[in-house]
Amino acid sequence: MVKKRDSWGSRLGIIMAVAGSAIGLGNFLRFPAKAASNGGGAFMIPYFISFLLLGIPLMWVEWTLGRYGGGFGHGTAPGIFHSLWQKNRFIKYFGVIGIFGPLVIFIYYTYIESWTLAYSFFALTGKYAGLSNLAGMKSFLSGFQGLEKNQYFNGLGQAYLFFLITFILNIAVIYYGIKGGIEKLCKWAMPLLFIFGLILMFRVFTLGTPDILKPGWNVLNGFGFLWNPDFSALKSAKVWLEAAGQIFFTLSVGIGVILTYASYLSKGDDVVLSGLTAASTNEVAEVILGASIIIPAAFVFFGPSDIQSIARSGVFNLGFVTMPLVLNKLPLAAILGFCWFFLLFLAGITSSVSLAQPVVAFLEDEFDVIRKKAVSIFGVISFILCQPAIFFLGRGVVDELDFWGGTFFLVVFATIEVIIFAWIFGMERAWDEIHKGADMRVPKVYKFIIKYITPLFLFFILGMWFKQEWLPIILMKNASSGDRPFVLGTRLGLLIIFLILALLVKIAWKRKKALMEKIR
Repeated sequence: MVKKRDSWGSRLGIIMAVAGSAIGLGNFLRFPAKAASNGGGAFMIPYFISFLLLGIPLMWVEWTLGRYGGGFGHGTAPGIFHSLWQKNRFIKYFGVIGIFGPLVIFIYYTYIESWTLAYSFFALTGKYAGLSNLAGMKSFLSGFQGLEKNQYFNGLGQAYLFFLITFILNIAVIYYGIKGGIEKLCKWAMPLLFIFGLILMFRVFTLGTPDILKPGWNVLNGFGFLWNPDFSALKSAKVWLEAAGQIFFTLSVGIGVILTYASYLSKGDDVVLSGLTAASTNEVAEVILGASIIIPAAFVFFGPSDIQSIARSGVFNLGFVTMPLVLNKLPLAAILGFCWFFLLFLAGITSSVSLAQPVVAFLEDEFDVIRKKAVSIFGVISFILCQPAIFFLGRGVVDELDFWGGTFFLVVFATIEVIIFAWIFGMERAWDEIHKGADMRVPKVYKFIIKYITPLFLFFILGMWFKQEWLPIILMKNASSGDRPFVLGTRLGLLIIFLILALLVKIAWKRKKALMEKIR
């Protein structure tokens, strides 16, 4: 007998939760930077192609897989994969990536998320209000991160305090479950995020030209810089890879989170329209709001000569250096600064709680651990695992965690998912499963896309990555000699985490097998 699992309270709840998982810091920081530094409007061509051929198909695949596995009492990839291919005793171990990835991202993402809460407070209290140049704001950020001691901060004290507050908030939301915690959070956080986004977008649209001697420094030209296509950029494989990578980041596909969220649906719940609505909500947040705030605003105040270097300076500098400097130059700077950073915090926390859920669901479903105990176990272990990202931020630890947990394994896991779905489970069965309870039909062309185009596209991305990036990353070419021990330590730690999770999967299945034999 399958035990009763938690469930969503409404269709709106699940759509808001999946949209909340997808709408994260990458929508407002990573997307504008990637678009502006990869050919502007030309970037959007491979971006939308990737959305249609990777994002939408994978979104439907994950919603369908999750709902199917949930019917067997499984909320994470090992159990879901096993449900699809029960004759293969190894397939569940491929699903370990669907727990490993979210856990690895959670242990550094939560710390970065805490910066947005801290800066929301700093904006209201005017802590950085007197800063008027890039060097000063960069020094403020470095001091806060504990990378240097200066007149603004003397160590990690304040950063760690805000990390503790953010971590406790995450655990509290997860503790109250799917309906009482995650759904409730997303139902108020998502509308509030869009309100703050619209306020900031309207303010950017109404920016004048700050210097009459620089008439070209206006919002229209800022949008032109972001959207006017440089078609020569389309010849670069890097632009296509960056666009595809952004789709993975922005839709939260290939992580394992959507599988878990969809596992709490019932068999008759629609995954076609719900998945499409969640994906569309994310795209509105990214393409309309994300592209309309930071780059056009920076263009107005820094002009065409500096905007390219600003776009390529990294997401941290864009969000925590460039944007507060821009807002400091405007009336009501404290309120606008709060809107910006609290918008990022809402985007962050709705994503981070989703990253925690797969581990909690794994303990609940496969070990029959009650939720309170599962959340307590997750809280203690993840808190310990968060510490290297905090104390060795400047040593390449976060970059390493982000690459393996948030980049490489996303593509690997997505490839495994779509092959199992279309080729092992079978496209005909899969097509029928997608449409159970559906209010609309998926265009028939997607039957061909999911079976052939999406996996080929994923193999292309992996192949290009191996060709262009594999050797330098393995040999740590981009890491300084001083950072290499920390990078190696991080890799060893990740390997240990992966092996422990694989061992837990083995123990869970051995335990279930023994229980079944006892019942017989």
